[in-house]
Amino acid sequence: MQTEPPNRENRVHAETTDGTPAAKGRFIVFEGIEACGKTTQIELLANRLRKEGCEPLILREPGGTEIGEKIRSLLKDSGYLGRMSPEAELLLMNASRAQLVREVIRPALDKGRIVICDRYFYSTIAYQGFGRSLPWDALNAVNRFAVGGLDADFVIFLDIPLEESWERLCRRNEELLQARGIEVKDRFEESGRLFHENVYKGYQAILEAFPDFRRLDGMKPREELAEEIWNIVQAFK
Repeated sequence: MQTEPPNRENRVHAETTDGTPAAKGRFIVFEGIEACGKTTQIELLANRLRKEGCEPLILREPGGTEIGEKIRSLLKDSGYLGRMSPEAELLLMNASRAQLVREVIRPALDKGRIVICDRYFYSTIAYQGFGRSLPWDALNAVNRFAVGGLDADFVIFLDIPLEESWERLCRRNEELLQARGIEVKDRFEESGRLFHENVYKGYQAILEAFPDFRRLDGMKPREELAEEIWNIVQAFK
């Protein structure tokens, strides 16, 4: 298993497509294990920004482009459980990311937009590095090539216990099945307990290595957590 913490040497920085600093836009990333509440908090933050007269661009990984959404379908297809190699998973994830950065994120930042993304390359460190036990040097090289020098301005990490993650997933999937007859099939969610335990360990290692991570207690009430996130966003201006 990947056990070395991420190395901060040669840290990438945001630049515009012509190589100048991206000073106008803001790139905010939300991270966390499954069912940590990212979607809810992104929606609450976006609504508050809109009330302030700012229309944020909301994205997700993998996905966010026509190409990326097709890759997302492949990655999450439970029919490939146990069949897709960790290396293929890493490369597909970063193919989606490379397209998203160049087609959507960089142009939006160049125009001064606030971009909020559900996951970024930090997830790859946790999921493919720690979860799939891929070697750090190879993973780091692929990540850096895909993002092309674009770091998040800051990362909101919603931390919940692993047991809570499992309970939320089971509750959500049961609700979808009962209310809408939808049976959720997700290759990552079905990857087994050891995989998710290693992903959780990966995030804890990332917290120590990346000072731009803001760890927040994902067990707090939704409104209280949203206020903490808003204060972080306001302080960054």
